[in-house]
Amino acid sequence: MIKEFKEFAFKGNLIDMAVGIIIGGAFGTVVKSLVDNVFMPVLGKVTGGVNFSDMYVNLNFPEKKVSYADALKAGEPVIGYGQFFTDFLSFMLVAFAVFLIVKKALGVLKRDKEKPAEPAAPSGQEKLLMEIRDLLKAQQEKA
Repeated sequence: MIKEFKEFAFKGNLIDMAVGIIIGGAFGTVVKSLVDNVFMPVLGKVTGGVNFSDMYVNLNFPEKKVSYADALKAGEPVIGYGQFFTDFLSFMLVAFAVFLIVKKALGVLKRDKEKPAEPAAPSGQEKLLMEIRDLLKAQQEKA
């Protein structure tokens, strides 16, 4: 049982998958930073200084205006549609980046598949037949 576990745990595919998960997590952090620190401020500036992460609906006191973070700290039931928009934009950027990577990888795989295979070296019998053919051709040219 221990031998089987070692074979499973240290297979190349499992290690490759672990590396992919770690890199994917780091990639998600980078994309979140890109959305929060680059896209959302620009979008806020274009929309007149709107901070999307502070956009919410307070279900208890709609007339009471506090920040989204303060409403959450106070335990108010809120619908944070601005944060949802930010997270959705982050998801779309990650999905688009993954789409481009997969499309490129599939293109490379398809191109490699379409390459013609190298012809195999002729067998001994084929070499002998080619020599006979060449000898017959040489005799016909002499005649």
